[in-house]
Amino acid sequence: MYDYYYLVLVLPAFILSLIAQAMVQGAFNKYQQVRNHRGMTGAEAARKVLDAHGLYDVSVEHIPGHLNDHYDPRAKVIRLSDATYNSDSVAAVGVACHEAGHAVQHAQNYAPIQFRNALVPVANLGSQLAVPLIIIGFLFDMFSLVRFAIVFFSLAVLFQIVTLPVEFNASRRAIKILQDGYFYEDEVNGVKKVLSAAALTYVAAAAVSIAQLLRLIFLSRGRRRN
Repeated sequence: MYDYYYLVLVLPAFILSLIAQAMVQGAFNKYQQVRNHRGMTGAEAARKVLDAHGLYDVSVEHIPGHLNDHYDPRAKVIRLSDATYNSDSVAAVGVACHEAGHAVQHAQNYAPIQFRNALVPVANLGSQLAVPLIIIGFLFDMFSLVRFAIVFFSLAVLFQIVTLPVEFNASRRAIKILQDGYFYEDEVNGVKKVLSAAALTYVAAAAVSIAQLLRLIFLSRGRRRN
């Protein structure tokens, strides 16, 4: 039964996540080779978006790594990786504007991102406690403990689901900004392909989490019946 649920639920979602990762890497690699006609770097693009929204207190920093770009709302800083910060590629500008979109979301109190931030503590707690509770619960047939574990894991799944509109909205903001006179249409289309591939990774991550949750629910029901 364990293998059945894994094969039917989890494995397809896991394969989707691998495909998504390959797609985002392929799209980024392709458009990393295409310079934008303005010669604008990722750092400059992020700064322009921030300044256009009056977010002069948000800084843009360089960090080592590859595609580990992110916005830190606590420090009010956009951190751009080696492949993004000094690069004037279409891909780099798209990624940088996406992260700037998150900064704008925070500044404008965008509801989904506020909800996601409120979920962070409980989602982290849920992801940390779920696995050991599930193992103990199944080993000792303590199904009340398994139920608690499923509730905790559900909080982590909810976080993944809430992340989707946040990421989609940040990408839409980035594309709109680039369309407003900054770049040519073919460059914007390249950004769309990079960000669409990146969005698929979030969809795949949510699908894996949901599949794991369903698997746990079905396994617990099967064990109780036995």
